[in-house]
Amino acid sequence: MTFGRVNPQFRLEDQGITGLGNVYYNLIEPALIEAALKRGEGTLGNGGAFLVTTGTFTGRSPKDKHIVKTDNVADSIWWENNAAMSAQGFDALHDDMLAYMKDGDYYVQDLVGGADPAHSINVRMISELAWHSLFNRTMLRRPERETLDSFIADFTLINCPGFKADPAKHDCRSETVIAMNFERKMILVGGTEYAGENKKSVFTLLNYLLPEKGIMPMHCSANHAKGNPVDTAVFFGLSGTGKTTLSADPARTLIGDDEHGWSDRGTFNFEGGCYAKTINLDPDAEPEIYATTSKFGTVVENMVFDEDTLELDFADDSLTANMRCAYPLHYISNASETALGGHPKNIIMLTCDAFGVLPPIARLTPAQAMYHFLSGFTSKVAGTERGVTEPEPTFSTCFGAPFMPRRPEAYGNLLKAKIAKHGATCWLVNTGWTGGAYGTGSRMPIQATRALLTAALDGPLGDVEFRKDENFGFDVPVAVPDVAEVLLDPRRTWDDPAAYDRQAAKLVQMFADNFAQYVPFIDEDVKAAAIG
Repeated sequence: MTFGRVNPQFRLEDQGITGLGNVYYNLIEPALIEAALKRGEGTLGNGGAFLVTTGTFTGRSPKDKHIVKTDNVADSIWWENNAAMSAQGFDALHDDMLAYMKDGDYYVQDLVGGADPAHSINVRMISELAWHSLFNRTMLRRPERETLDSFIADFTLINCPGFKADPAKHDCRSETVIAMNFERKMILVGGTEYAGENKKSVFTLLNYLLPEKGIMPMHCSANHAKGNPVDTAVFFGLSGTGKTTLSADPARTLIGDDEHGWSDRGTFNFEGGCYAKTINLDPDAEPEIYATTSKFGTVVENMVFDEDTLELDFADDSLTANMRCAYPLHYISNASETALGGHPKNIIMLTCDAFGVLPPIARLTPAQAMYHFLSGFTSKVAGTERGVTEPEPTFSTCFGAPFMPRRPEAYGNLLKAKIAKHGATCWLVNTGWTGGAYGTGSRMPIQATRALLTAALDGPLGDVEFRKDENFGFDVPVAVPDVAEVLLDPRRTWDDPAAYDRQAAKLVQMFADNFAQYVPFIDEDVKAAAIG
């Protein structure tokens, strides 16, 4: 039987998916929570939040992500970064997944990726778990109810956590699989309950499609000055660098916290919700994000809670350090109603430096911005990927290598051209360690980071004195109001300056070694900006 609202010409049967049990189309939040509770998928928390655990997988599994190597994409995918799957393997995977689905109940959400209707795509999300359907409905953009009567998907994603892939038969790495087929316009996910695979699969999809239209897809958060979308800022960064926290500035309007596009019309959010890390979430420092954890329909993932009071424990990382909450964008009081902004006036590249070497903020030339964008230096934060248990220094090009199907230069050249056309000012902001490396130093004070960003976005940094950093060549402010002067010179924060010098030399060499792979593909000005 079928329930819910759907285009009668675009049911699952019309897509060749038959023999299922009950199919629930486009249920809204109360119905999805009711279904998930009946199925024993989680617990109803305080305020109506839905509390879930995801079992073995509490983060993404990037090594299990595959792109099907068909003729239409064979020459445009960055295969060194993306595992290939044969068309035959995908066809077998698809057939076996549909066989697995027989007689089961499934939840369908017809959703939109992209707030700008000129560049959005329709995505059908088919879920084995009711709470995954709630998550998808929260994280992607929800079309008007009446448009569901004529909704046709551009791409379809099927997620069956209970399905186990066969590597030999399906041409994949393990029993867990994320397989993207651009020719068949389909994404298959199996063997993991971690809901973040759904949203990141759609992000990867847009990262492939949009550059062909001259649109820059960005792993970034974004906000703009209140009442002035022209004054837009974007914040590039991997998970754990502060994208969600720093963009949710109450003095500015939030466009979105994770995934955006930059077109000839300006900036637009891909999503309709936010996916925030909750470990050590502070109600005083981040009151609005904290408040979402007890709001109706928020999905609270992998958090320990008191079984009697249902109070969440924000410090207990025994399940994972990657505990999260997913909530609709409108739960943040200063969120944009349109999720649209202007061309970025400021571009901030967030890095979590576990070496304790980088300053809290530095101003970049356009060539330096290209260099640091391609380098994508940061630290993987505990729990965001399988096997990461403490900060791990890494270079993730474009601040999002796991989601980039094309070669890095495709995105780098797009960014460079847009910076040149629109005159954005670029900044590198370190939200990692100061006073020593991880294990010795301490995490950069968030109050200082916010004060520096305010100075950058509102203009005061244009009037202060800068020094040239001797290791990296970028400009670093000497003094900034409301920020301890010593913090601006990381060498002075170390007890042993000579130890800092050794650590800095090590990091400079790591940058140089990593960047060698891009030298054949970049312009001379970017080569000149390279360090080491």
